[in-house]
Order: sequence, then C-alpha cells, then structure tokens
Amino acid sequence: MSVLETLQRTALYDVHVALGARIVPFAGFEMPVQYPAGITAEHHAVRKSCGLFDVSHMGEFLVTGPGAIDFVNYVTTNDVAKLAVGQAHYSTFCNERGTIEDDCLVYRFEDHLMLVVNASNIAKDWAHIESRMLTFDCTMENVSARTALLALQGPLAPSVLARHTSVNLDAIAYYHFTVGTVAGVEHVTISRTGYTGEDGFELYFADAHAPAVWAALMSGGDVSPAGLGARDTLRLEMGMALYGNDIDDTVTPYEANLAWLVKLTAKERFVGRDALVAQKMAGVPRKLVGFTLPVRNVPRHGMRVFVDGEQSGEVCSGTVGPSVALPIGTCFLPTDIAKPGTHFHVEIRGTLVPATVAALPFWPSGSAKK
Repeated sequence: MSVLETLQRTALYDVHVALGARIVPFAGFEMPVQYPAGITAEHHAVRKSCGLFDVSHMGEFLVTGPGAIDFVNYVTTNDVAKLAVGQAHYSTFCNERGTIEDDCLVYRFEDHLMLVVNASNIAKDWAHIESRMLTFDCTMENVSARTALLALQGPLAPSVLARHTSVNLDAIAYYHFTVGTVAGVEHVTISRTGYTGEDGFELYFADAHAPAVWAALMSGGDVSPAGLGARDTLRLEMGMALYGNDIDDTVTPYEANLAWLVKLTAKERFVGRDALVAQKMAGVPRKLVGFTLPVRNVPRHGMRVFVDGEQSGEVCSGTVGPSVALPIGTCFLPTDIAKPGTHFHVEIRGTLVPATVAALPFWPSGSAKK
C-alpha cells in the first residue's frame, strides 16, 4: 500500500481536485495547499475581500455530563468556568512538565463543551485527555470524522454569509458562536474566531453537507478558494502559533508568549500547573519572537539562528509576508534579548544574514472584530 492510499480525505476532496488544487499530504490527509491563482493571490483575497478554507481535517471532541466543565478546566490551562454559553476561547493542553501537547479551542454550549484540536494531534490528544478523565463525571466523544469545518475569512465574509442564513451575524461577537441554518443545512455551529487576522466565521456541521455548503458560499463569485499555503502566510503575519513549528511538547506557554492562557490565580489545579508555577518563579529562559530579514532572503523552518556568533536555536516559521512585503519569521531567543530591535543572524545557504526582532503582529491592520 502506498503512502497516498493511507491518507484520509475530507468530503471536499473531489471539489478541490475539480478546482485544480495542488494536493499535498498534511497531518494524515490529502489537502489543498493552493489553487491555480496561487498562494499570494489567495492571501490577498482574504485580506481584501473573502476566502474559503476547507479545514475539515481538524479534530472535534464533545464533552458531556455534570463534570464536563471541571474536567476540561483540569486538562486545559485557560479558565473554562468563566466561559458563558455561546462563548469560545483559545487554550492549551499541557503535560506534567508544563510543555504544550497541543493548542485548542474550547466552545461552551448549553449542555456540553466542544474541543477543537489540530488534525495531526487527534489521536495523541484523545489519549492525553481520556487518561485523565477517571475522576470526573463526564463522557467524551470523538466526532472528528463526521464533522465538516469551513472557514470563511475576510472583510466581506459577513455579507457573503448573510446571503445564506437568517442568523443575525452582527450579534455574534468575537470568540462567540451560535447555532443556526446555513444554505439550508440545519444545526450549523457558526463561530467568529479565525486564524487569519481578518473578520470571518467558522462553520461546523455534518460532513455529508460539505459540498452543498461549499457550493453555496462560492456561488456569488466574490469568494476565492484558499488552501493551506495562504492559511500559513496569513497566520504568520498575525504572529499566530502553529503547532509543530512554533510550539510543541518542548515549549511552555510562557516561552511561547501564551502566558495569557495560563490562569494560575483562577485555578487551583490543572495538568502542568506545578511546573508552570516553578518556571514563572525561576524565570523563563527563552521567548518566541518575530523577526524580519532584508529583502531577497527567505527564512525557512529549521534554519539555524545565531546570537553573538553562537548558535541559539532554529527558525520556527518563516516566509515572505505578502501583505507586509518583507521576509518574516519566528524563533526562540534568550529572554534578556527577546525584545523588538534586537539584532541576531539567520544562516541561509551558509551565509549569516542579519535579522531584527520585530513587534507582533507583523500585520496589525486586520479586520477581525475584537
């Protein structure tokens, strides 16, 4: 059996092929990295008008029962108890070392919670979470395989979606959601979070309806299909972390500039708390930073980083940002120099290229409703 035969496909695979997408293996799926217009065109479409992403490869877990809130509060670092019904937040799963097993979204419904996790970590996250459920009065269900997820992103997203739903989209605040009908499909969770810095919505619904909902959203001619390539350039311009590049199980939230996700005061216990308390008291040794390079240089994941002539790590993420028109990237630097304006070097094809720490986000002009 070939590698491709073992990969999964979303319900929109045939649609992507028909649109001429370049399909690549990603997180165990065959996914569109770009369409014929190219990554830069897709990126600008999202910044200026509207793009539609198939992100159905992501994982969704439903947690139900009297102990659901206490349980999810225990396995994540943010404060789930403060979520109102119809509200979502960003969070992390940590292990006992205080390092990040995954980042996630937590949605609070009236009678359950939904955890949205990275596709590459579905099995790992399930095992990590389930093993800690024993003392909590709740159950968990993995609905990833039967859940489609589309992300409609860009300043025109509200007007595009409004053509296909009677839901009052203006009433959905940033990091909030509701359930309604979209393009004739009932029980669609409509959330307003995003991974691009632009306004937009995420639509969760039964997998069988994916082609019909995709076709409806694309029917007006003012929405561009967008692949994983544009998703990466958009999120990097916003300084948003990508698991496997910027964060992983060697990195703590404090090191990744995600201290705002760690609620030590509000929560007396959660997985990784003791290690995070110890690191906060001892001092954080390194920090994730954004940086820029001179034009005509492209930083790539894994390139070596040097401070004062000594290797100090590697590039985590890197590209040329289409909106900022600069080579941009992220890496870890010692905390005492991890501030805007600091100079260091990135090794590109054997040459040490000067780099400068930049404030994040690189692109502060997004249309996201915050």
